[in-house]
Amino acid sequence: MSQKVPMTEQGFRKLQEELRHCRNVGRPLVIKKIAEARKHGDLSENAEYHAAREEQGLLEDRIRTLEDRLSRAEVIDISHFEGSQIFFGATVTLWDENTEEQLVYQIVGEDEADIRQGRLSITAPLARGLVGKSRGDVLEVTTPGGHRSYEVLEVRYN
Repeated sequence: MSQKVPMTEQGFRKLQEELRHCRNVGRPLVIKKIAEARKHGDLSENAEYHAAREEQGLLEDRIRTLEDRLSRAEVIDISHFEGSQIFFGATVTLWDENTEEQLVYQIVGEDEADIRQGRLSITAPLARGLVGKSRGDVLEVTTPGGHRSYEVLEVRYN
């Protein structure tokens, strides 16, 4: 049995939109590129044709990946969550004791993660360390960047 992929409603919709775009815009565009490249003659020495076919392969791989992720999606509606413990979907305000900076992250699914936008993958070492913690807790996490200490300042679900 396939493992479920947790994600927020927003993340699910984003993947659906990307799949729709790949199918309705990407495929026709690549097909057009292949057709144009075929007009240039000998396919064995046609760089445009080979590039278009490679692009088609990458696009079809992405479509298969999106279809798989969406079929295994476990959409978690965080709008009904509340409380002080950290779980999937929580937006957490942390104090980084190493850099003395305040950080804000929402714990989301792997496909939604974007650390620059404050969206932390549930599989990231920091997120795994945060799950189950509450406001006031201090945790120590070993990340790819080294050993870090954090204090949980706030937990909210929105």
